[in-house]
Amino acid sequence: QVQLVESGGGLVQAGGSLRLSCAASGRTFSTYTMGWFRQAPGKEREFVAAMHWSGSGTSYTDSVKGRFTISRDNAKNTVYLQMSTLKPEDTAVYYCAAIRSLATLGVDYWGQGTQVTVSS
Repeated sequence: QVQLVESGGGLVQAGGSLRLSCAASGRTFSTYTMGWFRQAPGKEREFVAAMHWSGSGTSYTDSVKGRFTISRDNAKNTVYLQMSTLKPEDTAVYYCAAIRSLATLGVDYWGQGTQVTVSS
């Protein structure tokens, strides 16, 4: 069992930066691929970024490549999403996820979500 708690969301102007954190509890955290998804109002939840449990592989959706960076600290059971050059279309609820594999992006556990609002 893994529990995930996100933090770091908020309101930021376009062009600004935010860093999201996801604190995990559970002894199996370090064996999970960890990722971030987001859901904008009226839209389906979409994949944003993920990192293999070893830190050796990452994946990003095209719209955030070069602007967002995912990282993790297995010693602290925490995964981060550094978001830069934010755009109004990045506005969404961001969810942390424990993912079964980088290839399938099937999610075993979800966090409760944190709101990110980017004003123009």
